Amino acid sequence: MKGCRPLTDDEVTLVGRSFGGTYATRDKALFVLGIKSGFRISELLSLTIGDIYAHGQVVARVTVKRVHMKRKVEGRTLLLHPDAQAAIQAWLSELATVGALLPSRALFASRKGVNRPISREQAWHILKEAYATNGLSGALGTHSMRKTFANNVYEKLGHDLVKTLRAMGHKNINSTVSYLSFCEDDIDQAILAI
Repeated sequence: MKGCRPLTDDEVTLVGRSFGGTYATRDKALFVLGIKSGFRISELLSLTIGDIYAHGQVVARVTVKRVHMKRKVEGRTLLLHPDAQAAIQAWLSELATVGALLPSRALFASRKGVNRPISREQAWHILKEAYATNGLSGALGTHSMRKTFANNVYEKLGHDLVKTLRAMGHKNINSTVSYLSFCEDDIDQAILAI
């Protein structure tokens, strides 16, 4: 967590446009859902089609079950951003054309194994390639999606730590503060403005 940095809005746009190949739609859906939900990569990869698609449409709120959460204490339900809904719908439409729209199927299925999600390492490779394609540098990884979400929510909530804590699913304010440690520029600017 400490090593990753968040993406800027321009970087999010660049990365979102850079997925290619057979699994471009899947990879874009993973990225957009990660940026717009703040779920950890393991939580994203735990999702099944049934978790995100019901009654012929993408759900309004997505829940990651307790068993897939970091401390396994409780699950987390979050409103699904329209951009994430659209990216997921595009991926599900592709799956429907090949008859793979089964509720128990991993949402971000791997080519390897029966009904297994891509690995965390594969997700990292997918994102690493997208970052490199766009010439992005610095400490970037799968957790950059979560840090980007944290940064965006914190900004939109007017720097309200308590509400950001709730959006992130944290139990301790210190966890939220550590996610926002990259806000040192704000502190530097305040010092210079004195």
